[in-house]
Amino acid sequence: MPNIRPVSDLRNYNDVLSEITVDSPVFLTKNGKGLYAIVDMKEYDKQRATIKLLSELAKGEASARKRGWLSEEDADRLIDEL
Repeated sequence: MPNIRPVSDLRNYNDVLSEITVDSPVFLTKNGKGLYAIVDMKEYDKQRATIKLLSELAKGEASARKRGWLSEEDADRLIDEL
């Protein structure tokens, strides 16, 4: 279950921070609407790496659609040339 707290709970920020774990962010609301998400630094790094990987994969797919796909044999040959 998500940990949702009003942003005013940050007055006691140590209490809020103690509730954050890798798989359990704290969501802060203002007037009942989501405003912030506080995540563990490991989780943040993992999310950034995932976004970067997905971005690079999308670039690769776009390139393949534009220039054509390589067969497995062609890819192996290019790797051997390196």
